Amino acid sequence: MNSGSQSIRNSILSKWHETLSKYGNLFSSDSISGTSPPSVFVGSYNYPKVFVGPMVPPIHGDTSLLDSPENWKGKSLEEIVNFRLNLVRGTQKISIDQTDGRYIENLQEVAMSSKPIDSDLIFQKSTSSKISLDGESAPFGPVGEIKSAKFSSSTSVKPIEKIFYDKDLKAQDAVLKLYHSGIDISKIQKCFSIGMLGEKRKLVPTKWSITATDDIISKSLVDDVLNYNLIDICKVFSYSHLGNIFSVVLFPHRWIYEMIEAWYSNDILGFGSDFEDARGIDHSPAIAGAYFAGKLGVLEYLHDKKIQSGVIILREIQPEYAIPVGVWQVREGIREAMKQNPVVAENFDSALHIAAQKMSISKSEWLSNGHILTLMKQKTLVDFF
Repeated sequence: MNSGSQSIRNSILSKWHETLSKYGNLFSSDSISGTSPPSVFVGSYNYPKVFVGPMVPPIHGDTSLLDSPENWKGKSLEEIVNFRLNLVRGTQKISIDQTDGRYIENLQEVAMSSKPIDSDLIFQKSTSSKISLDGESAPFGPVGEIKSAKFSSSTSVKPIEKIFYDKDLKAQDAVLKLYHSGIDISKIQKCFSIGMLGEKRKLVPTKWSITATDDIISKSLVDDVLNYNLIDICKVFSYSHLGNIFSVVLFPHRWIYEMIEAWYSNDILGFGSDFEDARGIDHSPAIAGAYFAGKLGVLEYLHDKKIQSGVIILREIQPEYAIPVGVWQVREGIREAMKQNPVVAENFDSALHIAAQKMSISKSEWLSNGHILTLMKQKTLVDFF
């Protein structure tokens, strides 16, 4: 981390300490009363016995914005981090196979609630002010082991309630039904995580459920996109937020996709990339959940326009992105990119030149750290069907 990003990080954490001072007795207490956005979280530590619980801020009222990535457009990194750090996470250690019992059933009701839900948690001891920043899921604030938990009555989102009681429906089909019903992806991920979907239900760590949800929806969209006509021109879409610059290049080609990331660590430039053709990804992803989040964002555009293309996403992670807030920002960043007016390019080479001009990294550097040219030269059986 360079001095610029460290300064930003320190500023954000300084504001967090101001919040701690403001709510000191609540954040370092053996209880908390507040309104959950609603939000639940399943950890991955100690899998298959994981720490599961609600996330509750020390305030009452409409707290929905604190855990609603789809509504964070235009918010600063500092604002988003502080939304999240205001959420106290209660936990109990639960086996992933234990998807019934009053505690889990309460959390399932929280996850499917149509509005924020008043919550009262009592902890075994005072909460720790240690915060979680893992880069996959959004950060959250203090953690406390739950002794008892009470939640107010709630009204369920009807499509989720219907899916919850349909135990003959496979998890991937449940995810797709909810998605096509217009349920926010962040809401679907919570339901997946807390063991509400599928025939054989299990708790799924939140960071895994995020990627699984993006992957399930993306695969379904690819199946449709493969039947659409190819675009006949190259287009470049760009968008920047939260210290991330995105350029998306669409070019005439049967579906192939690559995402290349570049970042700075101690002023040294690093790269990572993943790629696939029409058969899907055939390796363990190097850039993890960001790959699937970006893929979903661009596939929604292709599906909506009923077109097919090759796709390359360039992501430059600048030092200003001092605290990772989760791969949701990749998904939402690409969604916003695809809403912008594209620049039309004469050919693929020109399109990449335009895309790279939006960034501090040259076209040759991007290409030398990617695989898209190799993919374009390969001919496989799927190209003839």
